[in-house]
Amino acid sequence: MSFSFFKASRGPKTPSELAKAVKDSFNALDSITVAEVKALEKAMEEVEKNIVAMKVMLAGDGDVEPNHDQVSQLTLEVCNEDVIALFIHKLPILGWEARKNLVHCWSIMLKQKVDSTFCCVQYMEKHLELLDFLVVCYDNKEIALHCGGMLRECIKLPSLAKYILESPSFELFFKFVELPNFDVASDAFSTFKNLLTKHESAVSHYLTDNYSEFFEQYEKLLTSPNYVTRRQSLKLLSEFLLEPPNSHIMKRYIAEVGHLKVMMNLLKESSKNIQISAFHIFKVFVANPNKPREIKLILAKNHERLLALLNNLGKGGEDDQFEEEKELIMKEIEKVSRLANLES
Repeated sequence: MSFSFFKASRGPKTPSELAKAVKDSFNALDSITVAEVKALEKAMEEVEKNIVAMKVMLAGDGDVEPNHDQVSQLTLEVCNEDVIALFIHKLPILGWEARKNLVHCWSIMLKQKVDSTFCCVQYMEKHLELLDFLVVCYDNKEIALHCGGMLRECIKLPSLAKYILESPSFELFFKFVELPNFDVASDAFSTFKNLLTKHESAVSHYLTDNYSEFFEQYEKLLTSPNYVTRRQSLKLLSEFLLEPPNSHIMKRYIAEVGHLKVMMNLLKESSKNIQISAFHIFKVFVANPNKPREIKLILAKNHERLLALLNNLGKGGEDDQFEEEKELIMKEIEKVSRLANLES
């Protein structure tokens, strides 16, 4: 029995036809059982052919530049035909090349403005569960990198980034950044970093509302047995904690003894990179003019070991500014220890 649907050799010409063909070819996969191997192969070929045609219409083919009107019309039709949900939900069953092409198409369509509206962004705002689906895909190493690529395109938009930050699925990143597959863990960390650094206002609100829960989880990254996790999370901490919109978060953070102890332990690491990164957060605890009594007592009690550590820190390569900061911090520790002795 033949299926005329799979015989068409000439691809759809108009954006409307192409969007419908993409939708139909995706939906055709649902009507074929795994046992129907030949039919499934043909159906998959049709999907892949349509994805390539979509990529050519959106990005050109190397010789011919894309037509702006066609790009806009295809983007609009893809939204109207509900194809975006199919893009995302069908990713797990597509081949590697098809997934790569689909991510490329997505990065173009998401930026398209049609009649003063970013219709793909609007679509995602109405179907926010698709963002959660993309996050959870980090658990599937076969599609994790492609889903991560789509996710990072999405979180360039403040409204979509804000949703993920406030979604229960955000907590999964604390697990995903420590997955045993290095490529997947690195990709997850890249997304995690973008979520915490690209939209200052959204991040500030999130950290304000979820301070205790967030830093309880984050401390596990800073004390992870995995060197890469410790190094990356420490560097990221200084990036978002020291941002001006997060100054109230930083003041709260540097008033807590538990966080100071973590930084003091990181100063003892054998890795110079970790030591230097830890110093740039540790110095804020010390330089704080309103140090709580508990912080002063810890600094005074450990002042000899801290001074010895700092004295050896960065020898052989740090710039003049670093040396000046280090000297000021050492003087402040000495001053705190003297005052503590006078008070006791």
